[in-house]
Amino acid sequence: MFFKACIFMMLGISQFAFAQSNSIESVVANQQGSNIVVKVGLKNPITKLPAGFSIANPARIALDFADVANATGKTTVDVNIGDLRTVTLVEASGRSRMIFNLNKPLNYATVIEGKYLIVTIDGSGGVATAVNSQGLPVNTESPIATKPQIRDIDFRRGVTGDGRIVVDLPLNQIAVDVRQQGQKILVTFQKVGLPEVLRKRLDVADFGSPVQIITTTPVGDNVQMVIEPKGLWEQSSYQSDTQFVLEVKPIKEDPNKLTQGTQGYRGERLSFNFQNIEVRAILQIIAEVSGLNVIASDTVTGTITLRLKDVPWDQALDNIMQIKGLDMRKNGNVIWIAPKDELLTKEKLELEQKAQIAELEPVKTESFQLNYQKAEAFKQVFGVDGASTNRILSKRGSAVIEPRTNQIFVTDIPSKLEEVRKLIQKTDIASKQVLIEARIVEADDKFSKNLGAKLGFTDLRGLRGGDTGYSVSGNQRVALTGNYLGVGEQTGQAKITDGSFVPNSQFVSLPASGINGSTPGSLAISLFSAAANRFLNLELSALEADGKGKIISSPRVVTADQLKALIEQGTELPYLVATSSGATSIFFRKATLRLEVTPQITPDGNVILDVEVHKDSVGQETRMGYAIDTKEVKTMVLVENGGTVVLGGIFQQTERDNITKIPFFGDIPLFGNLFKSTGRTNDKTELLIFITPKIVTDKFSVK
Repeated sequence: MFFKACIFMMLGISQFAFAQSNSIESVVANQQGSNIVVKVGLKNPITKLPAGFSIANPARIALDFADVANATGKTTVDVNIGDLRTVTLVEASGRSRMIFNLNKPLNYATVIEGKYLIVTIDGSGGVATAVNSQGLPVNTESPIATKPQIRDIDFRRGVTGDGRIVVDLPLNQIAVDVRQQGQKILVTFQKVGLPEVLRKRLDVADFGSPVQIITTTPVGDNVQMVIEPKGLWEQSSYQSDTQFVLEVKPIKEDPNKLTQGTQGYRGERLSFNFQNIEVRAILQIIAEVSGLNVIASDTVTGTITLRLKDVPWDQALDNIMQIKGLDMRKNGNVIWIAPKDELLTKEKLELEQKAQIAELEPVKTESFQLNYQKAEAFKQVFGVDGASTNRILSKRGSAVIEPRTNQIFVTDIPSKLEEVRKLIQKTDIASKQVLIEARIVEADDKFSKNLGAKLGFTDLRGLRGGDTGYSVSGNQRVALTGNYLGVGEQTGQAKITDGSFVPNSQFVSLPASGINGSTPGSLAISLFSAAANRFLNLELSALEADGKGKIISSPRVVTADQLKALIEQGTELPYLVATSSGATSIFFRKATLRLEVTPQITPDGNVILDVEVHKDSVGQETRMGYAIDTKEVKTMVLVENGGTVVLGGIFQQTERDNITKIPFFGDIPLFGNLFKSTGRTNDKTELLIFITPKIVTDKFSVK
């Protein structure tokens, strides 16, 4: 579309063109196999091949004939053969440009045959080979036997801090596709190879340009170059014969500009090359390309010289308006362009007229019934009772809030009443409800085992008229029993008060300890003489406990979107606190299960939870009161609707072995077990906290 418009503009300025010594007289195209052969007839033979280049988007091939005029009498030749749609001829500045409009990027080759230029376009997408008028391949200055290879890749820094990537191509017919993807620039060289030495990643950050990284790799039959700039930048590219140049220029951020650099422009790319063209005419060309309706003020005058290549039309329009001091106002698909001062003056007059109308327009009173919000919440908006400065109503407007009926009465001009109505419609909406269910699982696996023994000796011969103890020498005897008092009782030095020798006759008293209030089991054995006056007593005790438990707490709470909710259950423990005067007072400490959560529903239907979970329980008793065992999780997490996430977990394992023994005797193999007590404990506890949010869609019940 752009080139069609460009033709009419060229015709308008053809009076400035110079007389050419040669001219194009005919353009004929035909199909030869997969190739499209275009035969261009000239008045006189040309001495060298025309300079040319190709672009991928839109797919076009351009040939420039120096000092050649267009004598065909046509500006467009309809071909419609294969992927070649039309051939456009444009004449300007002492030269003619022939443009081949394609459906997709294709390679081409050219050869001179007398007064004819034969252009061969390879329809298969491969490398084109030049043919003559009979369709036979011919030798050119650069015969291609294999896939052409990129010759060199270089980076240079410009004097203004721009980064310049220079690629030396094997042929001038190579199609190059330049496009922006996010903050990267992708350059694709069609149907070429890349030597191994050029397959590398260039770090050019030290050059001080916007370009940081250049990565070149082969992709299928093509070569792709990825350029990674930083900051604000704009890019442009051009091709001269076999040299392709891409420039990335830094730009200074302008806070008054809607877009910064090429990142903000999305229009179709086009190329301009005009000398002293009228501004109104170039605006007409942009209107045809963009499809918008452009209205230019009568005060838009003057001429401009443009040479732009592969630039979005909206960027071109922006540059033209800046150069000529113009501005625009857009309404739908209609753009009004005029000098900035003219637009500002008109808008100022319109605002003054609206202000005058607002001063004279009669006011009305309208009531607004609120359904979900409280009317008093709008005090800050309307500045009622000096709550804040009124920024909604006009100078003549006022508002009255009725909390009993939850209504707002507003008196103002109709336009302001409409603004109030829209404001209330957007804010007086029902908040979504969220059901939050927490599941706290405490599991424990406890194992304890205790072993112990009692060992004692009793001699009753003294109580039965015999001699106590054992003879040592002569009249000397030795008594043997468990402790000092027991010896005195056997030898008559102490009086037996409780009628039992057993407690004072034990050598070892290390019984098994109880577990959780349970009494250990025991087995007693006595070894005594035939006269039953000497006893060796043994008691073995043992206790083993194996316990598994699970405590599941599941607090649930429903709250509105972005509103904090709290649910708590447990006990409060009293404890005494001494004051400075010496008196005591009673305070209470909580040992509770507590869930505090604030949900936020995201636009994509997920839920952000700011959650705090406490699981406290009564611990051991101390002199100052009961201790409180606390478990707490505080976090913020994103969960999908109805999904479950583990907020945290604690795993504890306690292993303990206790041995109490009589020195020396407790270390005797096997028999040492009669002189010691052993205990073993292996406890495992695990705490897991799960949370599940659900957006409530049923407003009547929550199951």
